[in-house]
Amino acid sequence: MISELLTTWCHDNQIAVTPSQTEAFETYAKLLVSWNEKMNLTAITEEQEIAVKHFIDSLTVLTCCEIPTDAKLIDIGTGAGFPGIPLTILRQDIRLTLLDSLNKRLVFLGEVCQQIGIHAELLHARAEEYGQKEGYRENYEIAVSRAVANLPALCEYCLPYVRTGGRFIAMKGPDGANELTLAANAIRLLGGKTEDIRTLTLPDGSERTIIVIRKVSPTPAKYPRRGVKISKSPL
Repeated sequence: MISELLTTWCHDNQIAVTPSQTEAFETYAKLLVSWNEKMNLTAITEEQEIAVKHFIDSLTVLTCCEIPTDAKLIDIGTGAGFPGIPLTILRQDIRLTLLDSLNKRLVFLGEVCQQIGIHAELLHARAEEYGQKEGYRENYEIAVSRAVANLPALCEYCLPYVRTGGRFIAMKGPDGANELTLAANAIRLLGGKTEDIRTLTLPDGSERTIIVIRKVSPTPAKYPRRGVKISKSPL
């Protein structure tokens, strides 16, 4: 079922997908369900829902933003690997970094990458820590994050990783446009400019909003602040 749903959706959206890639998604789903019995990775464990709410949801990024060849992409607060791993299954030229604050999730992600044959750098850290670290700060063409925090906070976590000219892609629910309004000041202060906002409907009828923010100038050195400050005093 997963292969069929992915193949149909990719065809409808003019995205190339091969049998070996759909097989990788099948393996990913099996590992997700298996590991979920030992640790809390997702509340979604039924095949069709995994295909739509995790895999296809992740791949909607490809319909909204052009990812350059060989792009360095960081998935911030990746959780069970979404959207970074699905994107890299279809675009194996991506140089992927998966960042999460919970090490046991990264152990799972390492197993997934090994089983499906993709390479990723796994970072066990809080986003605000590595956003100040040389070699990571302003080092990526693309930063992406799915439903990790409200947009003003998420911009402060993510935009410091993006090099000037790159993009931050925020994956949000149906209220994304309202969040974007609230984040206008944060985007400006952090060196960003809103480039695009799109509302999409997944095959199950649920709505998603994808916000693309271009990095137009370096982020001031004082950002990101400590996590408590980010949450208590949003920009």
